[in-house]
Amino acid sequence: MNEESTGLAIGISIGVVIGVLLAILALFCFRYHRKRLQIGNSSSRRAANVPIRTNGADSCTILSDSTVGPESPVKASRSSMSSWFDGFRRSSVISASGMPEYSIKDLQKATGNFTSVIGQGAFGPVYKATLPSGETVAVKVLATNSKQGEKEFQTEVKMVMLLGRLHHRNLVNLVGYCAERGEHMLVYVYMSKGSLASHLYSDKNGLLGWNMRVRVALDVARGLEYLHDGAVPPVIHRDIKSANILLDESMRARVADFGLSREEMVDSQAANIRGTFGYLDPEYISSRAFNKKSDVYSFGVLLFEIVAGRNPQQGLMEYVELAAMNFDGKVGWEELADSRLEGNFDVQELNEVAALAYKCVNRVQKKRPSMRDNVQVLSRILKQRHNNKRNRNTLSTTTDEVAIDVDQLEGRSPRPEHTRQQSVDSTTESCEV
Repeated sequence: MNEESTGLAIGISIGVVIGVLLAILALFCFRYHRKRLQIGNSSSRRAANVPIRTNGADSCTILSDSTVGPESPVKASRSSMSSWFDGFRRSSVISASGMPEYSIKDLQKATGNFTSVIGQGAFGPVYKATLPSGETVAVKVLATNSKQGEKEFQTEVKMVMLLGRLHHRNLVNLVGYCAERGEHMLVYVYMSKGSLASHLYSDKNGLLGWNMRVRVALDVARGLEYLHDGAVPPVIHRDIKSANILLDESMRARVADFGLSREEMVDSQAANIRGTFGYLDPEYISSRAFNKKSDVYSFGVLLFEIVAGRNPQQGLMEYVELAAMNFDGKVGWEELADSRLEGNFDVQELNEVAALAYKCVNRVQKKRPSMRDNVQVLSRILKQRHNNKRNRNTLSTTTDEVAIDVDQLEGRSPRPEHTRQQSVDSTTESCEV
């Protein structure tokens, strides 16, 4: 009987201990779950309140990389980025980034109820708009059903805010944004002359002459040089192509579309190949590693596109390699010249531009020039053109002055015929010498 009582007491004691342990475990789990929720809410608030870089240092780790997805070393969830967008307050005229905020109602009116479509990107449509101030702008709208577009849109927001404070003349500048009722829009400077591609392949915009093509190439080079060497931290564009080069009223070129751009990092490894085929660096395709020289390769393809007026997605580089087999890479490139130019180009300039392009597309990245080198070469070409033009004008002016002197001699008071004729003959002989 005593043994039964003892066994019962032990059983009850064990049960009580197990019950207490379970209660403690349940309490611990409850507190842990509650703490996780508090941390999540706190992170969301920090992401909403500090969305951009300040003084070149990360103000928010969730935005420390340019894209969201498997290729990002620092991954950010879609919900966190949504919180970032929702953090903008519509009531404020100027956001924390210093960019004006526009309401949907304002942009709806400015775009004619979103009917003035002027382009289409991976993120969604682009509209032409006229603000109440009379300023004409371009409005990029994130399509609600575009998952890939949302990633590129988020990247572009980050990059344009990083670069927007500096306003380089060869980059398309952001002038405002809209984040209201789940709609996300970016407002850009309007580039009235459209894209470089539209001028190279469409007759409606008129022929883009050789002189203007070299000037456009220099503008693009300067924009890329700024991204690589002037921005802090340096930025790799990753999608240089003629469709992303826009021209303003004065036909000055600016680099646009930063949806694939990334800050230069020590580990620039991509899980997925991003960009536009035809412009992609072969080494990037094989190794998945990208850097500044990847942009240089794309720029070289763009230079050949400017020279030849051929689409890189339709065999341009194969055409270049065939032409390169016939010479040493410095001369003879005129056979690539766009037939629409009808021979109206400077042969020496064309060869220099094409030779530079061939260096840019070298298979070995280390042998490619930097964007600063490219700017220097193109600047020298234009400077030499200016000097040649000035020399021709000087020669023309000298010839005109001689002609005026002859006319003045002929207009003097009458003299014996043989004396006047002798004077003119003497002057003529002097001119010929």
